[in-house]
Amino acid sequence: MITRKIYENNGVVGAVCHGPAALTNVKLSNGQFLVKGKILTSFTNKEEKYIKLHKIVPFLLQDELERKGGVFKSVDNWQPNVQVDQRLVTGQNPASTGKLAEEMIRLMVSKSDVK
Repeated sequence: MITRKIYENNGVVGAVCHGPAALTNVKLSNGQFLVKGKILTSFTNKEEKYIKLHKIVPFLLQDELERKGGVFKSVDNWQPNVQVDQRLVTGQNPASTGKLAEEMIRLMVSKSDVK
């Protein structure tokens, strides 16, 4: 509910690594999932399998984001990858954290410049 309100009020929403799990069930006022049609990323199935947690986690995040309509973009394991689509900013893994923060700040500053 809070995430929807932020996004629908022209705010920036971001998450990195496993954080996008919090976005999987966010629905906008029109009933569509926030991630539907958005280019995004998160911890990948390949990374999950590499660390042998793919059978332990409740669901594979990449699969769930794709199931909810997200357009998933990934790079090689452990490489930085940040995707920005409108006001949604997502990062693939911990190596993406700095760039994700920079992109969120860039979006927030550009929004505040427009009056």
